[in-house]
Amino acid sequence: MTEPDIVCEGLVRIFAVADIEVQALQGLDLLVERGELVALVGASGSGKSTLLTILSALDAPTAGKATVAGRDLTALSSRQRVDYRREVVGFVWQQTARNLLPYLTATENVQLARAIGGDRSDIGRAGDLLELAGVADCADRRPAEMSGGQQQRVAIAVALANHPRVLLADEPTGDLDEHASAEVLATFESVNRELGTTALIVTHDPAVSEHVQRTVQIRDGRTSTEVLRWTHTDDEGQEHAMAEEFVVLDKVGRMQLPSEYLQRLSLRDRVRLELNPDHVGVWPGQAGAAESPVVERAKRDETPSPESAPTRRSLRERKDHDDV
Repeated sequence: MTEPDIVCEGLVRIFAVADIEVQALQGLDLLVERGELVALVGASGSGKSTLLTILSALDAPTAGKATVAGRDLTALSSRQRVDYRREVVGFVWQQTARNLLPYLTATENVQLARAIGGDRSDIGRAGDLLELAGVADCADRRPAEMSGGQQQRVAIAVALANHPRVLLADEPTGDLDEHASAEVLATFESVNRELGTTALIVTHDPAVSEHVQRTVQIRDGRTSTEVLRWTHTDDEGQEHAMAEEFVVLDKVGRMQLPSEYLQRLSLRDRVRLELNPDHVGVWPGQAGAAESPVVERAKRDETPSPESAPTRRSLRERKDHDDV
């Protein structure tokens, strides 16, 4: 069985500012299989960029474990971290000035990245990567002679120069308009499909859902929900895009309910749970709130069989019903 390309277990990152400690990551778990194309979303300050700097070996976690392409990032020496950034991961920043040298052409930027990685063979690879990124016509142009979208697609070619196993991108469409953003996201999709490169994209762009297989949301320093997407072919041969949202359950059984569920059902501080044969029921637990079915049964001294117990739909099923 192929090992995942990204494994994060109980990842914690604490920053100390003066006498204040800020927890950017609070026991985050994340698994990205080899060849997956995944988007990472979340509000500002949720820990997305912190996670990306750890995965790129530009920072180290306070606690927990992070493994990328079989390498334990917490155990790498300084020299090994440099080699890791050159050979294992490629990185695309939001600011194009951080991705490309302004006095070099697109081809020269790719060739320089290859030379830094120690590979000066196959001089045609730069052209192949620029063609894959859809910017072959920019081969002899400097960054100032390209649009923002073209610069970011050239940056993707540069990030791929040394055959990385994993491609990381921090808000690569943040400074682009809708059309240019779609082109950049389509390039990530092409790279993933043609080269099999695993890609993790941090983004606020809602259009990313059209280009990735899985969207992971981070909230308060932990993964909270995931949306999985696939294509279903019906009996008539028509293809339909399908998607389903899941709440992430960590190794000790913790999960974060979506904010809209908490507000709609007034869930806070504590809740009541009921274990059913096929689902778990959740009810408000404040004093004075309506009793859960378990408490009501106990008061009536009833123990109904599974066959006679009332059927209850889970919150997810209710949400699906409401959406219909």
